[in-house]
Amino acid sequence: MKKTIIATLVAGLILFFWQFASWGPLFVHGSGMEYTPKQDALLKAMADQGLEEGAYFLPNVPQNATNEQRTALQESMPGKPWAQIRYHKAHDFSFPMNLLRGFVIDVLAAFFLVWILMSNRGNNFKHSLLTSLAVGMIGYLTISYLDSIWFETNSIPYLIDTIVAWGLVGCWLGWYLPRDATK
Repeated sequence: MKKTIIATLVAGLILFFWQFASWGPLFVHGSGMEYTPKQDALLKAMADQGLEEGAYFLPNVPQNATNEQRTALQESMPGKPWAQIRYHKAHDFSFPMNLLRGFVIDVLAAFFLVWILMSNRGNNFKHSLLTSLAVGMIGYLTISYLDSIWFETNSIPYLIDTIVAWGLVGCWLGWYLPRDATK
């Protein structure tokens, strides 16, 4: 049990610190947070129009739209501008709480990986590394990459996160878990 707890906590810390570095000082995700000098005008227009908090895809039709309305929109869209918006009326998130929630999620993900690896009696360094990378790639392919297909976003920063973070975790677990595996 002690081995599982140590493996999980260290792996969770590796994930957490990589994510902190990736989104912060290394600015790996800069392409997803571009600056526009028109930001004040855009935010003012959304606020002045009374936009409710939420995530929007523009242009779109109401949920209760008819098939004819949906078809008309799809036919009118080629070559025209479109946007995704995540709008909040006030910047009031809790940085410490978000960090805590992120760390808890990282530890939980690490626990799932440790559980998978410890279920395999033939676990070794190579198996730990490849399994860790496979788990990371499953998440990347089915979430970040799939999102990039539909919404034409840059998923390369998430691929970098996947390879670096889950590769480091795999190296840690490949070194730590196989030792004294019979105890």
